[in-house]
Amino acid sequence: MLCIGHRGAAGHEPENTLLSIRRALAMGAGAIEIDVRSHHGALIVIHDSTLDRTTNGAGPLRRHTLAAIRSLDAGKGQQIPLLQEVLDLVDRRALINIELKGPRTAAPVLALLRQYLTRGWSPADFLISSFRRKELRQLRDSPFPIGILYARSARLYRRLAHSLRASSIHVPLSHVTPRLISRVHADGLKLFVYTVNASSEIARMQSFGVDAIFTDFPDRCPPLAH
Repeated sequence: MLCIGHRGAAGHEPENTLLSIRRALAMGAGAIEIDVRSHHGALIVIHDSTLDRTTNGAGPLRRHTLAAIRSLDAGKGQQIPLLQEVLDLVDRRALINIELKGPRTAAPVLALLRQYLTRGWSPADFLISSFRRKELRQLRDSPFPIGILYARSARLYRRLAHSLRASSIHVPLSHVTPRLISRVHADGLKLFVYTVNASSEIARMQSFGVDAIFTDFPDRCPPLAH
């Protein structure tokens, strides 16, 4: 079972910051999940479309220049990172799961990742996921693995997974069942579960045989999950 640091180590440090990602790496996370939005020609790492929850700024992202956004405090003096800053920090030490949060993110993310392929990175160093089916369809013919995010039940995953050539199905903890896991595995796909923070639930998911969990606390994963 792969342990994926959710927004880095969001249970310990400000989410989606370089500090949080460093902490997750130090805790031995085998993968890092981050949220990416396209903004004024840049790919920024932030979950929300507004600034209020995770920074000392306020209002929608779209009303702010990139320079203004980068000047904000995202917690503990951290700034909102650019995607390339995250890639350079991780430097192939862990898999990077890029979740496409906003519209028009697939094309610029794909262009950036292709640059990293020319530097010796592998498509297997990445996983691109999203709730946005339109964005994922733009990646269908790319070399990068695709993960389909579900907010609720994923029981009707099969047709979409086939059309997107997806490699994994990502489902909330409350909708995971042994039957779903068996079906997904029988179809040659992987099942990833979010967000699993309690040690008892981490152990339960491992006993179920899920392929990966997203957790805010990578240090709670058993050694074999790293």
